[in-house]
Amino acid sequence: MPTTRLFVLALTLSISITSALGQSKPAESPATAPEKGSGESDTSKKAESPPDSVTQHSITLNGQSLAYTARAGSVTLKKEDGKEQANIFFIAYTKDGIEDTSSRPITFCFNGGPGSSSVWLHLGAFGPKRVDMGDAGSLLAPPWKLVDNEGTILDVTDLVFIDPVTTGYSRAVPPDEDNQYHGVNEDIEAMGEFIRLYTTRYLRWNSPKFLAGESYGTTRAAGLSGHLQNRHGMFLNGIILVSAVLNFQTTSFARGNDLVYPMFLPTYAATAWYHKQLEPALQANLARTIDEVESFAMNEYTQALARGSELPAEQQRQIAERVARYTGLTPEFILECNLRMTLGRFSKELLRDQRRTVGRLDSRFLGIDADAAGESTDYDPSYAAIQGPYTATLNHYVRADLKYENDLNYEILTSRVSPWNYSSAQNRYLNVAETLRTAMTQNQALKVFVAGGYYDFATPYFASEYTMSHLGLEPALQSNLTFKHYEAGHMMYVHLPSLAQLKTDLAAFYSASLRR
Repeated sequence: MPTTRLFVLALTLSISITSALGQSKPAESPATAPEKGSGESDTSKKAESPPDSVTQHSITLNGQSLAYTARAGSVTLKKEDGKEQANIFFIAYTKDGIEDTSSRPITFCFNGGPGSSSVWLHLGAFGPKRVDMGDAGSLLAPPWKLVDNEGTILDVTDLVFIDPVTTGYSRAVPPDEDNQYHGVNEDIEAMGEFIRLYTTRYLRWNSPKFLAGESYGTTRAAGLSGHLQNRHGMFLNGIILVSAVLNFQTTSFARGNDLVYPMFLPTYAATAWYHKQLEPALQANLARTIDEVESFAMNEYTQALARGSELPAEQQRQIAERVARYTGLTPEFILECNLRMTLGRFSKELLRDQRRTVGRLDSRFLGIDADAAGESTDYDPSYAAIQGPYTATLNHYVRADLKYENDLNYEILTSRVSPWNYSSAQNRYLNVAETLRTAMTQNQALKVFVAGGYYDFATPYFASEYTMSHLGLEPALQSNLTFKHYEAGHMMYVHLPSLAQLKTDLAAFYSASLRR
C-alpha cells in the first residue's frame, strides 16, 4: 500500500499495545499482542512447508446451497536468484462452478496487530465458518465450536486469508531471520509479493480484486493500495477497512497531542450510555446523544484544548462539566485530568463503584481487577473473552476439517514481531492516509468501505471519520467512500446483529464497486 513514505494498520483486530510513542512508532498500537512465551518458541526450527490441502465443502445461505473449495497451504517468497525467503500461510475459499473468473471477485483478507494472524476476520466475519462463543454478558464456556457463518461474504466473493510472516504458520527462511519482515514497509513488500504470486498462480489477474483489513490491517491495506498499483500494476476495485487506523496521531495518548481527546470522547459517551451511566435525557437515544457529543468534541472541546493554559478557570470548569455529563464521571475528576482523560483512566473510573473495568477492544465487556482502587486496568476483558474461543477452534478446524497438518505453533497474536519498525513514520506519527488518497485519485474506480464500532477503544470510529474527512479527496471522489457504524466494538462481528448488518452493507458495497 505505500506510495508516499509510509506509514501505517489488528487490530485488532487485531489487538492491544498501549505504551507512549517513541520517536518513530505510535504510542498506542490498535492491536496488542500478549506476552512472549504463550507457546513454544520455534524460531530455531527449520522452516517447513507442508503440502497444500484441498477439500470440498458446502454451506446453505438464504435457503440455497453454495458449494466451495477450501485450500490451506503456503506460498514461498523467493529472491530472483531462487533463494527462499519466507513461507506465507493462507486459507482460500473459492466458489465451485465458476468458469469465467472475470466476473468473480477475489478478496485478500488480513488482520493487524502487528503480530496478528487472520483468524479474526476468517472465523468471525467473512469465512464460511464462525466461532460460536456468545457475546458480552452471555459468553459460552469451553469447549467452543464452529458453526456455519450466515454472515459470510463467500456468496459474493472468493476469499484468501493471509497470515503475515511470524503469524499463523507463516515463517521466514530461516525462521531466525524473521525480523526482516517486521516493519511497515517490509511487511507491505512481503504481503504485496504474496498477492502477486497468488494472483498469478491461480489465474486471477482478470478478476475484480479487493483487500479487506482490520485494525493495523487497515494500515497495511492502505499501504498496499499504493504498492500494488505502483510496483505490480495491480489496480483494485475496492478496499474494506474494518476498525480503521491510518493516522496514528488520532489514537496516540502522548503528551502534547491534544487531537486524541476529541477523537475518543464519542466512544467514552457511547460506553457510558451502554452501561447506563448517563443522565436520563442522554440515556434516551444513543444516536441523538452521539450526534451531540460529536459536535461538542469538534467545536467547544477542541477549541478549549487548543488554548492550553490560557483557558480561563471559569471556562475550564464549564468544559469539565460538559465532558463529565457525556462520560458519566465527575467534573472534579475531569479537572484533575486537566480536561484530558486518557483511555486507561476512563476504563478504570467509569464503573469503579461496581469494582469493574471496561474493555478496550469492545467496551461492552467487563473485567475484574485485583485492585479496584488502582490507577489502570490489569487486562483487556474483551480480548480475554475472544482469545480462547478463536485459538481453540482454529487449531481444531485446520486439521479436522481442512486436513492441513503442521506441527508449528499457530501464532494467533504474537509479540514475536516486536520491535516493529515504524522508521518510515514522518514527524513521530505513522500516517498512510496520503497513500490511500493517491491510489484513489489515480484509480478513480477504487471504492473504500469503512466499518466502525461505537464501543471500540482500539481504533475509535470518530478517529476513522476524522482521517477520512481529511484525505483531501476531490468532491467528485467523495462518493467512493462509504462509512458504516455498528453497535459493537473492534470486532463488531462478535455481536450477531452487527454481523448481519455488516453482511448486508458489504453486499451493497461489492455491487456498487463492480458496477460498470
